[in-house]
Amino acid sequence: MQGHCTCGEIAYRLAEAPLVVHCCHCTWCQRETGSAFALNALIETRHIKLLSGRPGERLVPSASGKGQTMVGCATCGCTLWSHYSGAGRGFAFVRAGTLVDAARITPDVHIYTTTAHPWITFPEGAQVFPEYYRRSTTWRPEALARREAELERLAQEQQQQQ
Repeated sequence: MQGHCTCGEIAYRLAEAPLVVHCCHCTWCQRETGSAFALNALIETRHIKLLSGRPGERLVPSASGKGQTMVGCATCGCTLWSHYSGAGRGFAFVRAGTLVDAARITPDVHIYTTTAHPWITFPEGAQVFPEYYRRSTTWRPEALARREAELERLAQEQQQQQ
């Protein structure tokens, strides 16, 4: 899957499928996106391949109080992905709307639905959570295995740098 910012200066490709796709209905995401929710495709950062341009970063507050790093285009201001403190820089939350074929991305989970707009209806059978969820019982087994492998790879990389 390929994606780009609004002006096209930065283009990227996802070299793997996302681990999970969150549809977050928290008020923080509503404010950040100016929409009713944020649709984020979680993926290992190393699987985001830049095709053109050089994204900039900015640290912004987050609901956790630990902040998040937003990565995007300095020219048009489009955020392409974020790094949240809990997931670290090894994982990126790609804004699904920046993907060329964004309609192919459907949420695996709906989270923080206690603050979802009242006109939103969830598809029958959707995984809907009032707050966050337990990864071990929600993610697909192959996604859990990829996450664990990436965490191990990152830990080894960090040890080698010390």
